[in-house]
Amino acid sequence: MFERIKKILVEDLHVEAAEVTLDAELINDLGINSLELADLICACEEEFDLEIGDDDLREFITVGDVVKYLEENAQ
Repeated sequence: MFERIKKILVEDLHVEAAEVTLDAELINDLGINSLELADLICACEEEFDLEIGDDDLREFITVGDVVKYLEENAQ
């Protein structure tokens, strides 16, 4: 799951691969802005065939938060 999220971050959002760790904060460490966060969510929804609610989105602080959510909710 982590590798799939990392691939999206690197290929779609042009984040440096070396910066992507489970503990990396999406905004503070990776420099993702709100528009890019929306792109990440859309890419995850497509990749994992699920819908991520706005309330869930607020919990996405680190890459690990995204991975954990997808592990628990993806089919």
